[in-house]
Amino acid sequence: MPAMSAPPPVADQSATGRGLVVAPFRGVRFDAAKVPDLATVTSPPYDVIDADGAVALERLDPHNVVRLILPREQSDDARGRYEHAASRLSTWQKEGFLRRDGSPAIYVYEQSAPGMLQRGLLAAVELRSPDERVVLPHEDVMAGPVADRLELMRATGANLEPILLVYEGGGPAAEVIEEVATTEPLIDSVMDDGLRQRLWAVTDPARQVVLAADLAGRQALIADGHHRYATYRRLQAEHDGPGPWDRGLALLVDSLTYPLDVQAIHRSVADLPLREATELAAPVFAVTGLPGADLAAGLRALEESPARHPFLLTDGASFALLGDPDEAAVAAALPPLHSATWRSLDASVLHALLLERLWGITDGSARVSYLHSAAGAMRAASRSGGTAVLLRPVTVEQVLEVASTGERMPRKSTSFGPKPRTGLVLRLLDDEDGPDVPA
Repeated sequence: MPAMSAPPPVADQSATGRGLVVAPFRGVRFDAAKVPDLATVTSPPYDVIDADGAVALERLDPHNVVRLILPREQSDDARGRYEHAASRLSTWQKEGFLRRDGSPAIYVYEQSAPGMLQRGLLAAVELRSPDERVVLPHEDVMAGPVADRLELMRATGANLEPILLVYEGGGPAAEVIEEVATTEPLIDSVMDDGLRQRLWAVTDPARQVVLAADLAGRQALIADGHHRYATYRRLQAEHDGPGPWDRGLALLVDSLTYPLDVQAIHRSVADLPLREATELAAPVFAVTGLPGADLAAGLRALEESPARHPFLLTDGASFALLGDPDEAAVAAALPPLHSATWRSLDASVLHALLLERLWGITDGSARVSYLHSAAGAMRAASRSGGTAVLLRPVTVEQVLEVASTGERMPRKSTSFGPKPRTGLVLRLLDDEDGPDVPA
């Protein structure tokens, strides 16, 4: 998996004060006395959990956070499941399963495994318009997920999981993180995916000032959480005066010290049999059948393909490789106002040419599901009588070039990781965060 070496070129914004603004907050965490094993009550981010995964997490513990981020109760009221989540959050606090920390903190958060170490800062980050070039998006968002997250955030009055921001650091903040990581953590737990999770609370005002001052001259790329960031800003716009809605929960990772990985997000198209999918693509794409292949063999063929814009198609039983689309067809399908880098993306060709022109499926159609796991995409296709489209990851350089010019990649083009674990720290919006930290 390609490692992210640095975000877009960062202008020094410290002189204007227009860089990142971070604040401490009183985090809400599971009480170790009631929840001795955090692996049973935490989860991956909401958008990487499929239906089977949600059920499995629910079975681990009745207090698993998936019951908050993906409430599944049926109700005559379409908003009922969000109210269920809000009621459950309140009950867990009253029963003492969730407790708010006594002092505002900026948290140092570490994820590790053999050969892998990532550390970052969990903080309340001031929300900024993309035009300010401080918090840089690189993907478009879909209205449906934003509306869903907004209803949940309104009902619960909480940031239930952080977005992931990456910035080019290597300054005093990195030194503070290293120092803090030598002390006794608040949390030290190994999750079911094998990742060790550790957490420290930085409550010392002097250290908080150092962290805020270092980040005040920097900008960040949204690595994960575009829909949640859009939701933060929608919620902010609903309020007239200042308040905790002016900030959002984020994990900020210094890419110079801790490079991230970037992976692909796959598609599953319901009600599109594989044979029909390949027949519709054949006039434009070279189609290669992969008889006898399984998922591992198909993914190897995709990775090793020398073709331009290769895609692996599967219905769970059979596999086919597409590639080398007709250049005239590509040029005709892609919007002409985008840069050469944007037009070179596999996801751009997938949406504009394969999905819309050849399969007649518009961008954002309910028939299209987005899945982080190739196996999950294949299962979804098998269940829906459809076809999974598996992609190769974009390069880090492509992401950075698109973001630095202000363009947006096609929605759900990238998956950066490792992602922060959901449920370790929540942020409530029912009172103000800690005091502003002067830069």
